Amino acid sequence: MTQLFVSGDLVHCDYGGKKRNGVYITDRDGMAVVKLDSGYNIGVTPDACSFVTRSPPSPQKKTDVPQNRSLSNLAIVSTGGTIASRIDYRTGSVTSQFDASDILIAIPELAEIANYRTIPLATILSENMTPAIWQDLARAVFDEIKGGAQGIIVTHGTDTMAYSAAALSFMLDTPVPIIFVGSQRSADRPSSDNAMNAICAASVATSGLGEVAVVMHATTNDDYCAIHRGTRVRKMHTSRRDAFRSLGVEPIGTVAYPSREVTLSPGAVRRGTQKPALHDKIEPRCGLLQFYPGMSPDILKAYEGYAGLIIAGTGLGHTGTVLIPQLRHLAESGTLLVMTSQCLNGRVCDRVYDTGRDLLAAGVLEGGDMLPEAALVKMMWVLGNEKDTKKAAGLMQADLKGECTRRSAHGL
Repeated sequence: MTQLFVSGDLVHCDYGGKKRNGVYITDRDGMAVVKLDSGYNIGVTPDACSFVTRSPPSPQKKTDVPQNRSLSNLAIVSTGGTIASRIDYRTGSVTSQFDASDILIAIPELAEIANYRTIPLATILSENMTPAIWQDLARAVFDEIKGGAQGIIVTHGTDTMAYSAAALSFMLDTPVPIIFVGSQRSADRPSSDNAMNAICAASVATSGLGEVAVVMHATTNDDYCAIHRGTRVRKMHTSRRDAFRSLGVEPIGTVAYPSREVTLSPGAVRRGTQKPALHDKIEPRCGLLQFYPGMSPDILKAYEGYAGLIIAGTGLGHTGTVLIPQLRHLAESGTLLVMTSQCLNGRVCDRVYDTGRDLLAAGVLEGGDMLPEAALVKMMWVLGNEKDTKKAAGLMQADLKGECTRRSAHGL
């Protein structure tokens, strides 16, 4: 007879020919989900499990947050990321913590780096991020800067972190570091990267940096984190701890671990270079379209009425010639069109082949070496702040926050 278990029950289960200890989490699709002592979850038939004991609720101990006047004062703005998460061994679940005392309990090394104020802005999966939330985030960060924070940490899910980092790069002029950080693997996994990423992010937030950046593992080892400019970074792997890469440029710095030594590149913007300013207007009626062979021009009709459209073309920046009449129609109707490349490295040049020249004649602008997602966010910001079409076109091709370069360096 199948036994009934309650979340948090300690159980023995037969798996792989061995008896293993674990915590019963839930029943899913007729299988019992059990968290093993190693931290990994397995699915076994309920009959393979035997009850051991019922675990009492985990105590939720709060402690006073120590304030050290010799340390910097940082703000942590959370959007649902996992700068600190803790396992409830009663249920086997992982919860993100937004209270400063919870963060220091989970990652006590942070107390050696700074004092913290925490602002829980949102609790969302990063695929649910929107331009409206970018605006709320920029305003919250700006308020913390004006309130005296010497650095800001933004915790964020990794899937769309590059979009949000680019958005704040354009929406804020900052004299202090604004550091985005996330975790590829949750705290219940032995290979979690959350603690090291958070420690490195706090170290950069107290450094001499003065711009928006993403700080994440640089390798699969726990040796150092890379500091990526907010407009030049991309998530390049679904699950590796070193998923984030600077594209077209080198990272703007590194953080050694466990020494926490921050090294900034000569091109990194320094603390205090800019005066704080908020430019939070956004035009959300912009799109990003990736060209593929055989794409029908009818797809472009969905973008009629849009203020702008970023195209991720092939190679030097091409689409099939069959799309050009509809692209010309969009441009003549007032939609700003900018071409980027799916190649990610290198730059668009539509003057080499006939197709490129025809695209230019149709009203498509070259996007240089901008990343498609950074170009999309930039277009939303530009069109939200500049209504003159010619001026907006000029801004799209100008380097505003390190998102494009005049030339591509060899090997990048």
